[in-house]
Parts: sequence; C-alpha cells; structure tokens
Amino acid sequence: MKDHTQQAGTCEIITGQDRLAEVAAVIGNEREVAVDLEMDSLHHYQEKVCLMQISTRTESWLIDPLAVKDMSPLTATLGNPEIRIVMHGADYDIRSLHRDFGIEVINMFDTMIASRLLGLTEFGLAALLKARFGIELDKKYQKADWSKRPLSAEMCAYAMADTANLLPLYDQLRAELAEKGRISWLEEECRLVCQARVSDKEGPLFLSCKGAAKLKGRNLAILENLLQLRDVQARELDRPAFKVISAETLVEVAEKRPRTLGDLAGIKGMTPGQIHRYAAQIFAAIAAALALPESELPRFPRQLREEPSNGAKERLKRMKAWRQDRSRELGLEPGVTAPNWLLEAIADANPTTVAGLDTIAGMREWQKKLFGLELLAEIAAA
Repeated sequence: MKDHTQQAGTCEIITGQDRLAEVAAVIGNEREVAVDLEMDSLHHYQEKVCLMQISTRTESWLIDPLAVKDMSPLTATLGNPEIRIVMHGADYDIRSLHRDFGIEVINMFDTMIASRLLGLTEFGLAALLKARFGIELDKKYQKADWSKRPLSAEMCAYAMADTANLLPLYDQLRAELAEKGRISWLEEECRLVCQARVSDKEGPLFLSCKGAAKLKGRNLAILENLLQLRDVQARELDRPAFKVISAETLVEVAEKRPRTLGDLAGIKGMTPGQIHRYAAQIFAAIAAALALPESELPRFPRQLREEPSNGAKERLKRMKAWRQDRSRELGLEPGVTAPNWLLEAIADANPTTVAGLDTIAGMREWQKKLFGLELLAEIAAA
C-alpha cells in the first residue's frame, strides 16, 4: 500500500506564468489528476481562491493564484473531457474555479460522492485516508487565512496532503463502484455537480439570513437595515459579515428593538466592543425602520404549499417504508437512496407511468432505472 501513496513533504510552489504553462503541459498528458483548493472565506469580505493543489500519481504542485495572475493555462487541461479530475466534496470548488478563473470541469470524480454511493457513513477525506492507508491528516490549518504570504512549510505540507493520496483513493473507490455496478450513478451525480455555479444574490439581505423567516413587518424591516449596516462595515473592514456581528444577534435585536445601551447589552452575543463601535448606528437603523410607512414594510416570501391530501400522505408513508427496506438491501443511507424531498415530490405528483417520473424535477436517471417501477407499484397500492 505504501508503494502507491505519496508522502506529504516539500513540493514546488508555482508563482510564475511560464512555469505554470510548463506544469499545465505535464498535467495535460495525464489520464487522472487530483485537484483541491484553499480559500479565505473565513477571513475576508470577498472570498477568493488562494491556493490550488494538483497531484499526479508521482508529483504534486501548489499553484499560487495570488502570484500567477493568469490561470488560463489550466483552463484547457482541467476542462479536457479526456482527463478525469479527481476531487473530494467538489461542489464548492467547482463553483469557485468557475467564479475566479472561468475554469469549467467536465470529467470529474468526487470521492465523497463515491463513498456515499458505496454506503460508507464516514466519508470525510481524513476518515477515508486513515481507514484505507493509515494516513493521518493534520487539520490544524483548516481555518487558516490562506491569503497570507509567505506560506509556511507546515501550511504547504497540509495543503499538499489533500491531493497527494487522492488518486490511490480514487482507484479503490472506482473499483468498488464498478464491482457493485454503480459507476453510472457516480457519473450522473458528478455531471450535475460540474454544472454548479456561484449565483449573485438578489433582493433583500434577509432572504439569506438564518432566522429571518420568523420575523414580520417592522421587525423584518429592522433586520434588513441591520444587515445592510453590517454589510457596509464588513466591506470596509474586509472581514466576513458574521465576524462583524452574528446573524443570530441581529435577529434578536430586530425582535426586541432595544432602546438603550442597557437593552443592547442584554442581547445575546452582543459584545462591549460591538456596542461601543455600532450602538449609534444600530439605534439609527431601528429608528429608520420604525418610521417606515406601513406600505413599505417588507414581507418574507412564503411558498404556498397546499396541505397534502390523504392520498399523498398515504403514498409518502408507503414509499418511506419501501425506502427503508430497499436502502438496507442496497447498503445505502436512506437519504442517498431517495431523499425526503424526492419522495414528497413523487407523492404530490402521483405519477402512474415511468414517463410520469420524468416530470419529477431532480430525480436521477439511475434512480428511475433502479427502482422507478417499484415506486410506481407502491403508489398504485396506496
């Protein structure tokens, strides 16, 4: 086993344009390449990719996009359908590659998805490498600020470890999926992940604030003003918004409408430093919301979902019972076999044919082929 794994030691950091082009050419001759990214979302207002790790079966490189201003030499390589890009938990990295560099990955193998489709309940990279190769990943720098330079030798070793042994892991997982006849499942799931993109947030900030849905009218207006205030401060300080004031704290401020410094000090999570810096602006934000005309008060959009009929409830009940047994047979977690949202959509639609299943948004082809007829039978029997 040791013959097939790399030791995470020193490796080259690419900071020059010419060298990046040379490495891209080397990678272009490979059949499989492991890729991972490090970002600075915990430390800056506008996150960015700060480091890219790439490993072949014999070599690893760290590419510094803060030094290499043009990452286009990698566009053709990572987007080559003949080269399999092996990643772990790829969704966010796929979005970030496209957002920052315009790189689109087409042929991707996600080792986390593969693990779940094999029925593994511990599918984190550290757990997988330890179980299969006895490799211990040091997660010391998991929350580090990767925008800082220079990178220490320890940070470089940490980063390289995420891809150095990803290809041997890929070999094992792919063989096990093939043995179970589940390669097509993985390929479909990965094709969908490759289409993921970062979308610009539209509308008021409260739409993406946890806890906002419970607020109405003036309280919601207060929250929006507070979120706007926090966003301005975060941008000026170049810090993530949650590090200025937590969303949970702002929701409580919006609910309780504090009027004095004492009231503000009683809000959970509000620190003396925050009160000193922002009290006047918080009170002004509250006052502005209280002065809004009734017609200008915001509303939280609520999806009107009809109460399911007795028939739909019975169909869902039967399908959940079926899922429990079928998941046991397949050796999968029930949520992997068929998540709740999927069963609920099928119960509501009440399809009677396989063609009817085609109208269910989000249902995978592998699910239709594997147990579409079984689901239809459960529906018919309800």
